[in-house]
Amino acid sequence: MPASIHPTASVHPDAQIGDGCEIGPYCVIGPNVTLGEDCWLHSHVVIDGHTRLGRGNRIYPFASLGLRTQDLKWKGGLTRVEIGDENTIREGVTIHSATADGGVTRVGSHNNLLAYAHVAHDCHLGNHIIMSNFSGLAGHVAVEDHAILGGYVAVHQFCRLGTMCMLGGCTKVRQDVAPYMLVDGDPGRTRTINKIGLERRGVPPESVAALKQAYKLLFREGLTVPNALARIEAELPPLPEIRHLLQFVRAAERGIC
Repeated sequence: MPASIHPTASVHPDAQIGDGCEIGPYCVIGPNVTLGEDCWLHSHVVIDGHTRLGRGNRIYPFASLGLRTQDLKWKGGLTRVEIGDENTIREGVTIHSATADGGVTRVGSHNNLLAYAHVAHDCHLGNHIIMSNFSGLAGHVAVEDHAILGGYVAVHQFCRLGTMCMLGGCTKVRQDVAPYMLVDGDPGRTRTINKIGLERRGVPPESVAALKQAYKLLFREGLTVPNALARIEAELPPLPEIRHLLQFVRAAERGIC
């Protein structure tokens, strides 16, 4: 089915609009934008820059995607935003382009970005992520699959958020958040494993139990991080979740919350 474009929308003739797209009133689409099939733009949506969206994305009023970074280091060049499939991008969400020539801000698929969430330059988001209202990512933040950010969460630049982690509302994140953990407070501190999230994702009970033991060794025994990791590796079964936790923490350059 051909795209449906409201007569008040401003769609550049060079933009590539997929079949089945619906573009509502007063939307603005730039010349280097590609929309995959069946995208739905409610109204007053702005998409500009070298921005590519996959299929089935739903975008609500006053969202702004692909515009130039706010980073003062920007010196020009070709920068991009790439967004996957079946994302929900609610009112007032901003996703900015990268800073350096050739850079990309990337958002995966099946994510839910609630009203006024902000994804800054050069961030890389995986899949099935929830960013609640007013949560914000500074530049170069990496978020793994199934992470959940509560309202008003603020994440410092270059931090990483591990898979299936959960950040409580108003949490201030200055270091990496380990996978499968629940972090809360200012500054953010790891409180326990994200037990409910793990169960909802179908993580086996033996893995949940092992992660609970790993949490105690890493955050509650007063061990140095290398010693805690050594004990986790020696004492706990090599389950996929444990292997990923070890790999993630060993790669942390900013330390762990």
